[in-house]
Amino acid sequence: MKQCTHADALPHPEPAPLNDTCPECLRDGTHPVQLRLCLTCGHVGCCDSSPGRHATTHYKESGHPIMRTFEPGEDWRWCFEDHVLV
Repeated sequence: MKQCTHADALPHPEPAPLNDTCPECLRDGTHPVQLRLCLTCGHVGCCDSSPGRHATTHYKESGHPIMRTFEPGEDWRWCFEDHVLV
């Protein structure tokens, strides 16, 4: 089973101030389907089912490897780099 090689080095950031939605969706006038929280810097972005796919775009631009769901009642994390649940 493939393992994530990035989880041990994670900080535990709080969401960026005033980010209870995807700021890029807000800027673009689109609606996120679900939200994701970057576990390196706290950026909140929308999931890949959303029109903008801003969480993935954030990973591609920043290289921050792990995000977690930002949805109430969910607690999973995803490593973009290793393509595994953490």
